[in-house]
Amino acid sequence: MPVNISADLTIPDDELEITAIRAQGAGGQNVNKVSTAIHLRFDIRASSLPERYKERLLQLPDQRVSKEGVIVLKAQKYKSQEKNRAEALSRLLQIVSRVTATRKRRIATQPSKSAQRKRLDGKRRRSLVKILRGKIDE
Repeated sequence: MPVNISADLTIPDDELEITAIRAQGAGGQNVNKVSTAIHLRFDIRASSLPERYKERLLQLPDQRVSKEGVIVLKAQKYKSQEKNRAEALSRLLQIVSRVTATRKRRIATQPSKSAQRKRLDGKRRRSLVKILRGKIDE
């Protein structure tokens, strides 16, 4: 099943390399027999993503993106292979959707006349307080 990033953007299954590996850590005797952890590899340069997203992904300061331009994820949180697969795919979705989100352009505004006046009045009042704290000349 392809990974849906947005309504018009998906990552096909053939671009994902998913391997089942043995999980680390405690698990008793079963840990030596069952490969429940998932190792997901996604080659950014060979993907069908638009070029602007590829560039953003390659420039991410993320240790999961290798120098060769491959996103490497290891999911071993659950004892179920299917849950770990879903976890790895959701992490990939998070990474890719982070670069596809476009930020709203900021429109520069100016403070109103009354806001400027209030600011200057406050500065004058504060200045007067500090002047009155000074030594009195006799």
